[in-house]
Amino acid sequence: MKRIGVGLVLAGIALCACADEIRVISGGAARAFVEPTARSFPGHEVKLDWQPMGKLVQSLAAGQPADMIIVTSEVLQQLEAEGKIAKGSGRPLARVGIGVAVNEKAPLPDISTPEAFRRTLLAAKSIVYIDPRAGTSGKHVAEILAKLGIAEEVNRKATLGQGGHVVEPVGRGEIELGIHQVSEILPVKGVKLVGELPRELQKYTVYVAAPTPSTGKSALVQQLMQHLRSTSARERLAQAGYTLPE
Repeated sequence: MKRIGVGLVLAGIALCACADEIRVISGGAARAFVEPTARSFPGHEVKLDWQPMGKLVQSLAAGQPADMIIVTSEVLQQLEAEGKIAKGSGRPLARVGIGVAVNEKAPLPDISTPEAFRRTLLAAKSIVYIDPRAGTSGKHVAEILAKLGIAEEVNRKATLGQGGHVVEPVGRGEIELGIHQVSEILPVKGVKLVGELPRELQKYTVYVAAPTPSTGKSALVQQLMQHLRSTSARERLAQAGYTLPE
């Protein structure tokens, strides 16, 4: 009887632990801000799953269980239109721009104007950016290349990353130039940030948190969303490469 009693107690503890766990699927570019902030969420475990935006949408469509998502404002609008997220339930967390990275030992190229950025892209021997089908910044980079009339020339020497810190080959000296969201450049070993894209070419991505309709932990999710928007959380934004959402 004692052994059964202990088993019941342990099962109860396991159920409580499971009940306190919050499952979050998030776009990878929000990681530098979200991960340390979620880690400090008191009393509950936040299970984080990082995915490129395209894969994240597919995961939701395939029924991957989640209590909360962190996606771009554009993707949130898409999910709301499809009825997968309740309209008006999202809360903006942070904004991040697209930047250019080179190896830490390389000179800084000129990206101060659209024409200077164009010349730098044409002069670079190799370039990496995220696959437009997988990540938000990659889609915008593809649009920029088309706008500047150099898509064919650049893509002949470009490597398309599939997720994560796609500028890592720049830090290893394998690729000359990387283009990605600033928050995905700053943590990478061996690279330095040249700067953000020229204002005329820039696209700021706003990351938004929203509960999923299937969550049974609405109150906890709302608490986590509030924690991610707290004053202490926002103090981490600048060092991670983000700014406050407008």
